[in-house]
Amino acid sequence: METLLNVIRTSELRNKILFTLFVIVLYRLGAQIPAPGVSLDGIETLRNRADENQGGVFGYLTIFTGSGGVLNLFGLGILPYITSSIVIQILTVAVPKLEEWQSQGAVGQRKITQWTRYVTMALALIQSSGLVFLINRSPEQIFGYDPGLFPDGSIGRMLLAISCVTVGTAILMWMGELVTEKGLGNGMSVLIFASVVAGLPGLGVNIYQLRGWVWLAVALLLLVGLCLGIVFIEQGQRRIPINFPKRVVGRKQYGGNKTYIPLKVNQAGVIPVIFASSLLQLPSLIATSLPTSGNQLDPNWGDNVRTFIQDRLFTPTDPAYLVVFGLLIVGFAYFYNAIAFDPARRADELRKSGGFITGVRPGPQTEQHLSKILNRITLPGAMWVAGIALIPSALLFQLIGAGNNNAGLLGFSGISILIGVGVSLELMKQVNSQLMARNYEGFLK
Repeated sequence: METLLNVIRTSELRNKILFTLFVIVLYRLGAQIPAPGVSLDGIETLRNRADENQGGVFGYLTIFTGSGGVLNLFGLGILPYITSSIVIQILTVAVPKLEEWQSQGAVGQRKITQWTRYVTMALALIQSSGLVFLINRSPEQIFGYDPGLFPDGSIGRMLLAISCVTVGTAILMWMGELVTEKGLGNGMSVLIFASVVAGLPGLGVNIYQLRGWVWLAVALLLLVGLCLGIVFIEQGQRRIPINFPKRVVGRKQYGGNKTYIPLKVNQAGVIPVIFASSLLQLPSLIATSLPTSGNQLDPNWGDNVRTFIQDRLFTPTDPAYLVVFGLLIVGFAYFYNAIAFDPARRADELRKSGGFITGVRPGPQTEQHLSKILNRITLPGAMWVAGIALIPSALLFQLIGAGNNNAGLLGFSGISILIGVGVSLELMKQVNSQLMARNYEGFLK
């Protein structure tokens, strides 16, 4: 309580928290505003049945948007921004111009951020157009029923909905950047956190309605255990000791101190899960655009592809889902660590500052030593994250949701818990650092 009082007494920190909460409230409000041109009765039908029988890509969209429908003002959430960030980061390695901007510091980062915004808007326009036209053309194949979102099929109504959802993505991206600049934490992560937390109470009620108090208690115990395990791994570090030699300048002696390089067991945090979830939706979005009528050799090939993707890539107990999603998480963990921690640059910085690792020569040997340690700790960290994201989902789906086609229960599983706990830890660290700067006792002890 004393720590909370210190937070309230600190005017700068209090204003940041209030501003962040204000943006979250606006985000949750916008997530409930339907796009113009969409039937309100259809939106209500979609929301009522979202928790009962929503699966596939729209079940994953609900995790990241926290809303009951995809044709709201913030229906796409920040998924276009996540996908855009993935594309830009991958192209940074392949495109010399982007690599040059990355090495220019703050100036280059502003250019990369601007291009990320451009790509985000292009993806938002493409995704919103695809969703609107697909929902109008074949709603039964997407939702399993026809909610009547576009009863008359008017082009004007559909264009109005596309414009609204696209502009909503731009507004949401701007709100996230405002939180990063004037609020607390990374804005995009905070918005994802708000979506995840907003969906947990409803999913708890869903479990109670399906299986009663016993399974709800089991789910809550599993939730507590997951939180404890995630916090334990997230705080784990591999500390590499660094020595600095003594130097005598005039009558004064400098250096001679010891420090360490902290390498987290899971340096990427929840980013691999978010990236993998975003990438996993692409096959389903592409498959929904396939024609309903095929050729003479296989008249139902489009429906067969859609059914295969729906049953294989969005069923938590299916081996294809476990393998593909797990490999994506591990791959993105290595990819992010390669970008976030560069052994060659860190070895060069140590050599220039006169630091060295005991028993390892400066230069190439230090680089090889750091690369070896990074690869060795990245694999168990990535496997841990993949296990947390996959195993609870499979257990809950098998015990509770298998007979109900209830993919919405995925939100109560490892993906949401990883995102929620990871973002919470980062927010606590930021609050703690600002409190410690003012000689107050922080949360983390």
